[in-house]
Amino acid sequence: MYIKKSIEISGRTLSIETGKLAKQAHGSALVRYGDTIVLVTAVASEDPTEQREFMPLTVEYREKMFSAGKIPGGFIKREGRPSEKEILSARLIDRPIRPLFPDNFFYETQIIASVLSMDRENDADVLAGIGASAALTFSNIPFNGPIATVRVAKVDGEYVINPTIKQMEEAALELVVAGSETSIMMVEGEAKEVPESDLLEAISAAHEAIKQIIDLQKAMAAEMNIVKREVPPYEFPEGLEEKVRQMGDSRVREAIRIQEKAERTRALKTIREEIAAELEEEFPECATDVKIILHEMEKEIVREMIIKEKKRLDGRGWQDIRPISCEVDLLPRTHGSALFTRGQTQALGVVTLGTKSDEQIVEALEGESSKRYLLHYNFPPFSTGEAKPIRGVSRREVGHGNLAERALKPVIPPAEEFPYTIRVVSEILESNGSSSMATVCAGSMALMAAGVPTKSAVAGIAMGLIKEGDEIAILSDILGDEDHLGDMDFKVAGTEKGVTAVQMDIKIDGISQEIMSSALEQARAGRLHIMQKMNEAIDKPRPEISKWAPKIIEVQIPVDKIGLIIGPGGKTIRGIIDSAADELDINIDEDGKVLIASPDTDVAYKAKKIIESMVEEPVVGKAYRGIVKRVKDFGAFVEFLPGREGMVHISELDVNRTNKVTDVVKEGDEIDVVITRIDNDGKIALSRKAFLRRKLKQAKPTYRKKY
Repeated sequence: MYIKKSIEISGRTLSIETGKLAKQAHGSALVRYGDTIVLVTAVASEDPTEQREFMPLTVEYREKMFSAGKIPGGFIKREGRPSEKEILSARLIDRPIRPLFPDNFFYETQIIASVLSMDRENDADVLAGIGASAALTFSNIPFNGPIATVRVAKVDGEYVINPTIKQMEEAALELVVAGSETSIMMVEGEAKEVPESDLLEAISAAHEAIKQIIDLQKAMAAEMNIVKREVPPYEFPEGLEEKVRQMGDSRVREAIRIQEKAERTRALKTIREEIAAELEEEFPECATDVKIILHEMEKEIVREMIIKEKKRLDGRGWQDIRPISCEVDLLPRTHGSALFTRGQTQALGVVTLGTKSDEQIVEALEGESSKRYLLHYNFPPFSTGEAKPIRGVSRREVGHGNLAERALKPVIPPAEEFPYTIRVVSEILESNGSSSMATVCAGSMALMAAGVPTKSAVAGIAMGLIKEGDEIAILSDILGDEDHLGDMDFKVAGTEKGVTAVQMDIKIDGISQEIMSSALEQARAGRLHIMQKMNEAIDKPRPEISKWAPKIIEVQIPVDKIGLIIGPGGKTIRGIIDSAADELDINIDEDGKVLIASPDTDVAYKAKKIIESMVEEPVVGKAYRGIVKRVKDFGAFVEFLPGREGMVHISELDVNRTNKVTDVVKEGDEIDVVITRIDNDGKIALSRKAFLRRKLKQAKPTYRKKY
């Protein structure tokens, strides 16, 4: 059954259609906004998986290069592994829909979003989020939706829904918001030090648009004869749950009170193994069921302890921050380093400064661009006391790194003020809650230690939520287990002035604006406390960059001289670089700005002198030191500036008569000359005689006449 409906958002038409493409998928939706089109499909297996510990959902987002009329670069000429943008977009789809499947739905489910057309104005990621909800809603897959996803930006003081790519570049705030009819499910975005009130206003504006898109999906679903598959409830063997609860209640309550994470984890594992062993004879192969029951008990007890006793797993109150220690300059040969430790979460931030040639080239549907500021986040398994294989960068690492990168971006100086490529690497050495926000803190201090003139310090904090009916607990600086057993993970980063990045994930149906407002205010207090601790280690950028960093010198040359510096096939500029005894890097912008970089300042200044001399305009009467390039019977040709030659006539070689040119000079000699004439055709006359006479005159003593 083919159905298509549309609404207008921000002056453009958003349409959803189904029943024409990908009809063998269990659900599909084609979402169009402007000339950007995304096809999203949803398929779930017919049989449940054996594991019952997590929802087996996978989300793939792929940008087809043909959608923008492009052929992929590289040797293979086809799309390969997902780009960072595709991974981040897949996460934006996954996070709001995952909590909306039934608790007992353990069927392999796959969402695939394919960008089929890209107009380079409207980003496809939010359309894919809408399409995922629509495809699930139109399918037989049980799903507690629909929901919708929109982007909101504050441009010129106004909140714009689904801004164009150009508008996003100018925005003071840019968020991706997903939600249901009644509440918000996910928020992710960045801002330029905006107050918390701006975030709430933006989310409120986004929610109004979300409701319209949900109504559109519901209207389409009403015309379709959708029958959702029934998922039989999973039942434990008769009597098992009652026995596990009876045997484990007091033991789990005691173990939960252990404040040290590793010891608490071992105690809970021992309880699981011992109870499973005791019940094995009566309930064969019950280990997985015992683990699930005990995990549910752990969740109930922890939440009860937080709500009723106002006491958390490590003994803190709701708003307490774990002990913080900060240190800079740990690594002597890096350009900047800092260690941030908060409780059992520890991040080592390292900054490396590079030249323009170190910028990352990004090939995207919108076109090719370059990045001069990068942040990479690494999460090795030892950080949680585990031994696991390392198989490339995980989606989690990409997502956490991107959040931290955006948090620090507003304080990074522009290239005009600081012409370096900046790479921040975060090595997570311990993790027990909010390592991405620890990355923000470590990265901020490392930038200052490296001498990067950042505008201010940036700190981050993760907020949690326990909601039991009308009883609510908002938790500051959550632990890993509080994230896992709670209802919200709300990360907020910013400066003293305001917020720079947010990420919120909800595990329940959603939260109200009132809860969000309280969480933001509590996060602000925690952020300022953390920043105070950071300032005790380093409170402003170093006045000089590290001695190990390349020194960059800027030279401005006329645009019409760029070709002269580069030379045929780059021969001239390569010659300057090759002549350096140390590492040297030279980049020339199209506006004539030359950036010369080297770890050795003397090498950089030597290259600067060469380039300045190459573009220097000859001046009549000025003396130069040149090299004799060719000798003729009538005179010698001398290169007095790089690439510039003039002729010294035989009569101008010496103050005395010269019978033969080679009596005075030969090829390769260095001689001092003066420009005596520049002809209209550009020919230059030089004189060694004039230089010698000038020198003699300066050396001759003068006498004052006495009267």
